[in-house]
Amino acid sequence: MTESLPPGGDVPTMDELTARWADAWRPEHVAERLDGVGTPWCIAAGWALDLFRGEESRPHGDLEIAVPAAEFPEIRDRFPEYVFDAVGSGRVWPGAGAEVLAATHQTWLRDPASGQFLFDVFREPHEGGTWICRRDEKLRLPYDAIIERTPDGVPYLVPELVLLFKAKALRPKDQADFDGVLPLLGRSRRDALRGWLEFIHPGHPWLAELAG
Repeated sequence: MTESLPPGGDVPTMDELTARWADAWRPEHVAERLDGVGTPWCIAAGWALDLFRGEESRPHGDLEIAVPAAEFPEIRDRFPEYVFDAVGSGRVWPGAGAEVLAATHQTWLRDPASGQFLFDVFREPHEGGTWICRRDEKLRLPYDAIIERTPDGVPYLVPELVLLFKAKALRPKDQADFDGVLPLLGRSRRDALRGWLEFIHPGHPWLAELAG
C-alpha cells in the first residue's frame, strides 16, 4: 500500500454507512462462498472473537475478513455478481481500479442492485505464506499460526492478534471485547499479546492485566 491516497472517492455520512451496512453477511455466509479457495483467509475483528468464544456476544455492524493482498483476485472471483469498492480515510471509491486498490487495504463488497455493503476485505501485506503486520512489518507469522477454525470449519484470526489491532483505537467496544475474551486466553496467548503490545504499543493499559 502506498503512502498517499489518489484523488476522488465518495464521502458517505455515518448515518448513510449505518444504513448501507444493515444487511451485512454473517461469517457462515462468506465461508460458504469461499469454500475450496486455495488462498488462506479468515474472519477478522469482532466476529473473529465471537467465533473463538463460540457464541455471539454483541451485535456486529459489519463483517471483516483478511486475505493476502496478492491473492485478492481469487477472493474477488467468487463474487462475480457483486462489486468491490476500495475504502480509505473516510472515502469510498466505487468499483476501484488497480491504482486505488494499490493505495488502500480495505475493500467493501457491494450489492449493485441495492447499494448495500455485505462484508469488508482487508488485503494484508505478506511474503508468500508469511503474514506481515500492517502496524509494524517486523511482526511476521506464518498463516498456519494465525488462523484457527470453528467446529464447523469457519476460519478466524486468532484472538491475540484481533486484540492487538483493537488496542490502537481502544473504543468502548474494543475494551468490552478485551474484558470478555481475556478470561478465555491461556498463558501462551496472553504472553504473545503482551509481547506484541510492548513492541507496538508500549505502555498500553492492557499490559498490566495481561501480566496477571
